Amino acid sequence: MTLSEELKARGLIAQWTNEEEICKMIDAGKATFYIGFDCTADSLTAGHFMALVLMKRLQMAGNKPIALIGGGTTMIGDPSGRTDMRKMLTRADIDHNAECFKRQMERFIEFGEGKAQMVNNADWLLNLNYIEFLREVGPHFSVNNMLRAECYKQRMEKGLSFFEFNYMIMQSYDFYYLFQHYGCNMQFGGDDQWSNMLGGTELIRRKLGKDAHAMTITLLTDSQGKKMGKTAGNAIWLDPNKTSPFEFYQYWRNVGDADVIKCIRLLTFLPLDQIDEMSHWEGSELNKAKEILAFELTQMVHGTEEATKAQETARGLFAGGGSANMPEAELTAEDLNEGKIDIITMLLKGGLAASRSDARRNIQQGGVEADGVKVTDPFQTFEADQLKEGIVVKRGKKNFVRIVLK
Repeated sequence: MTLSEELKARGLIAQWTNEEEICKMIDAGKATFYIGFDCTADSLTAGHFMALVLMKRLQMAGNKPIALIGGGTTMIGDPSGRTDMRKMLTRADIDHNAECFKRQMERFIEFGEGKAQMVNNADWLLNLNYIEFLREVGPHFSVNNMLRAECYKQRMEKGLSFFEFNYMIMQSYDFYYLFQHYGCNMQFGGDDQWSNMLGGTELIRRKLGKDAHAMTITLLTDSQGKKMGKTAGNAIWLDPNKTSPFEFYQYWRNVGDADVIKCIRLLTFLPLDQIDEMSHWEGSELNKAKEILAFELTQMVHGTEEATKAQETARGLFAGGGSANMPEAELTAEDLNEGKIDIITMLLKGGLAASRSDARRNIQQGGVEADGVKVTDPFQTFEADQLKEGIVVKRGKKNFVRIVLK
């Protein structure tokens, strides 16, 4: 199976500008491609996982990755998928975040001479002369077309600042610059970035001629990326000081039944024939699949030792051992509201809170966990499929109860 066939079989590709040429290029290991990472925090999240794993797959096939750190674009902020403007960061904050990103990326990608490169678009964007830049790039962008782009549409009602409106041009210029100075002939990104990415491909064509070959591929739907990156409104970080290996393991161990095989296909390096066999698993076998997913991803991010410890801790706490005598609270379908139940009601049903206000206060003070993951949103809900397996709710250090839907 070729690399392009494997990417399709795993469901990684959403759309591309020229499928035949792209497949030939990546299968032959001839692509020099980039994926951009804006430095809005000091750690990558689970939402970046798809991009990191894809870079690793492509590099293993002989292609050369460029990890583009958005030191310049972060100073504007991507409006895609946003309902309001991002917080503006200082240059020092951005530089610090970029250094943190690099350390985490090195677990996935091999950097060095003739291998992967890491570049920072601050090196060229921050030195641009505004008037010269407008003359060079501005004539190649239609404002009407830009306003029709999906990344701007959802912001038009609440207001889109001219500051953010520049983001598409900045990102497009990145591809143009990398094409000229680094031989970068391909870009990958989430499908919420499609308009920005097409802008870069079109800019290269307009500036350098129709024979300039630049390819564009989107790989991850925006909704799926958000789902992977967050739970209950909180980011799942790759930094162990922000999300412990155990919490990281538990996050993947608790994915929904409908998502577990999809995540294994997208994110692990397990053989496809093995995953195809797992796709027929049902019932308790899905719990085994979730353990496999959680272990594989925790091992990639935190190493085998931490993955093993996380798995042993989870098994001991939630499947016997230290939890063998754990009290259990049973729910019925009548306790659910449209197939879900909120964390406050679970605390009450489990006898861990005296009142709704008491439960809410403990959540806000950081004293509540569900299956080892801290709950900070009092409106967080859990679905019937999760409850059938049982969810261990913890209040404080010593108060546990397993909530089970019968």
